Amino acid sequence: MTARVVFLGSPEFAVPSLRALAADDRFDVALVVTQPDRPAGRGRRLQPPPVAEVARELGLSLFQPRSLRSAETFDALAAARADVFIVVAYGEILRRRVLEMPPGGVLNVHPSLLPRYRGSSPIPAAILNGDTETGVSVIKLVRALDAGPIVAQRSVGLTGLETSGSLSEELARVAAEMLPYTMEKWLAGRLAAVPQDDAGASYTRELTKDDGRIDWRAGAVGIERLVRAMNPWPTAWTILAGRRLSILACHISLQPTKHTTTTITVEPPLPAVACGDGFVYLDRVRPEGRAEMSGADWLRGARLPPDARFEDG
Repeated sequence: MTARVVFLGSPEFAVPSLRALAADDRFDVALVVTQPDRPAGRGRRLQPPPVAEVARELGLSLFQPRSLRSAETFDALAAARADVFIVVAYGEILRRRVLEMPPGGVLNVHPSLLPRYRGSSPIPAAILNGDTETGVSVIKLVRALDAGPIVAQRSVGLTGLETSGSLSEELARVAAEMLPYTMEKWLAGRLAAVPQDDAGASYTRELTKDDGRIDWRAGAVGIERLVRAMNPWPTAWTILAGRRLSILACHISLQPTKHTTTTITVEPPLPAVACGDGFVYLDRVRPEGRAEMSGADWLRGARLPPDARFEDG
């Protein structure tokens, strides 16, 4: 029997899951719900969310409400007559009335091993904390933040080289692999929802641009993690002579240094920054108002004085 599905999602992370469900004969994606088009880019032209673009490509019914709280939205969801709702990074909390609508409940995909890293930025958090594994959890949604019982979970090992961008792509792929199998078993009553251990819960918040500012006193290991965690957004950054320099990629050397913290040294062919416990080598940078370039190219054009230093974070 084909199960009718309402899919709610917005960013690129949700796209592989939508494609997987749409391609599976066990499911009928009756309605795709995503955020409205938003102004983006220098021209501030309206841009659809990635999920909207894919829904149109696949010929799926698409609904872009301003809010899930309106009577219009409730009527549209009810009219879909879905067996289950699937939420993958939609961007708005669902009301109890919506959670109780489908007979199979509302399942949510979350990119962490819950109860670790509830909230909006679990992927950067795993990188910042130097975790050796993270994963994907499928939970039954409740009105508390990412606190619903776990329906399925899969772990993913981390190499220590991931950026938030590359890890997001990997976890989106894993979610798309998990979701059809998990939904089939869930709707057939062959999966139990296991309550989370709230005592082990940790929380993340939405990132801001200020979260990317480098504190050069934090040590080379922490700074290297920050650079990876803030890539692609908001990017790690620092200030030199009153201007911002974004650090897009770096590597480190843990060795004693006699240089004052934040001093920029030349370690041909790359610029390096002394951090007390070692050096951070700037592989890729983006100077304020300019395009991305290698650290070596930036160094050649920067004409830094011998005592050049970045501002402390």
